[in-house]
Amino acid sequence: MYLSDLSLDNFRSYKDLVLSLSPGPTAFVGPNGQGKTNLVEAVAYMATLSSHRVGADTALVRRAPPGSSQPQGAVLRAKVVHTDRPTVLEIEIIAGKANRARINRGNCRPRDLLGILRAVVFAPEDLAVVREEPGLRRRLLDDLAVALRPGLASVLAEHSKILAQRASLLKSARAARSSATGTRSVISTLEVWDAQLADVASRLIAARIEVLRRLRPWVESSYETVSVGRSSVHAAYRSSLDAHEGTGDPDPQRKETWHETEEALRDPAAVAVRLRTAMAQLHEREIDRGANLVGAHRDDLSLFLGGLPARGFASHGEQWSLALALRLASYEMLRHSADTYGGDSEPVLILDDVFASLDQQRRRALAKMVANAQQVLLTAAVDADVPAELNGARFHVLGGKVTND
Repeated sequence: MYLSDLSLDNFRSYKDLVLSLSPGPTAFVGPNGQGKTNLVEAVAYMATLSSHRVGADTALVRRAPPGSSQPQGAVLRAKVVHTDRPTVLEIEIIAGKANRARINRGNCRPRDLLGILRAVVFAPEDLAVVREEPGLRRRLLDDLAVALRPGLASVLAEHSKILAQRASLLKSARAARSSATGTRSVISTLEVWDAQLADVASRLIAARIEVLRRLRPWVESSYETVSVGRSSVHAAYRSSLDAHEGTGDPDPQRKETWHETEEALRDPAAVAVRLRTAMAQLHEREIDRGANLVGAHRDDLSLFLGGLPARGFASHGEQWSLALALRLASYEMLRHSADTYGGDSEPVLILDDVFASLDQQRRRALAKMVANAQQVLLTAAVDADVPAELNGARFHVLGGKVTND
């Protein structure tokens, strides 16, 4: 699979742009702030329906000059080739309204685009996946789960909606405590939301465990390559449900227990029962805090280097290697998912301004690992930042203009 054509209208810095692309490496080179990342961001958005840089779609729409009649939206089109069969994807990002989508000119839901174009992005922001709060690591697992099984996008959307509605009920419950009747009514309503949240959360947890089991060996092998055999890496699922039940956090010295714990989380029906029990036990505390205290939204991906948590103990260079290994592992996992997707399943690999941030050793290791990928899109500030192993098509980006060498 590869991307053969990309068209942007009013996306970020581009009023209109049409590019033809080919398999193999393609580099977009130019000074910072000229629009290189906007190009690869558009490709990633077509694959995931989200940006790796911002949370709100409104930031993706090009700001119209004062008095302009420019439409208040952006249109992205991509032609994707699967075993010589092209598919044209289109999505319209409309400020303040629901997005619209088309496949081969036929109207569809935006989430119907998921799975047709698959992409893995590695960018400097990925260092935060290792360093920062658990939400970024949960998103890594969720994005990969949807890439493997696009139908899970609706589960994620439903999970977010139920979480918000249940949290709203919890925040309004304090006032109802002034009367016994009000308290009984709130608890009765809360139990209905418990069941709904437990159902979707258990399915989401099972999907994450499946992703982690596929991903784990690739993380270990990728880290060994990019770190040139230094500290070993381990990844484990940290479940807030297990913590509530007293199991405790994953222990890198007792890896044999991980399989048993994860195996128990793979059964959505059993996990839903456990979640409902935990929620019932936590009702009073949840009402006090006005927050959902147990479930998929409070889980984490625990990362260890040399037996110590990578967050807080790893050096800057080790964190870079681990962030890189996570993305390379994601790419390898999706590339080898033929049992799920059938043949032509290799994703587009996007390397956004990463080579300048890596030392020579890591730069060479990364270039060698991805040189044979079906399609690599990379950005760099100067030509010298493009490794020789990734020489191929090259575009220069300056002032929002893209020219082909």
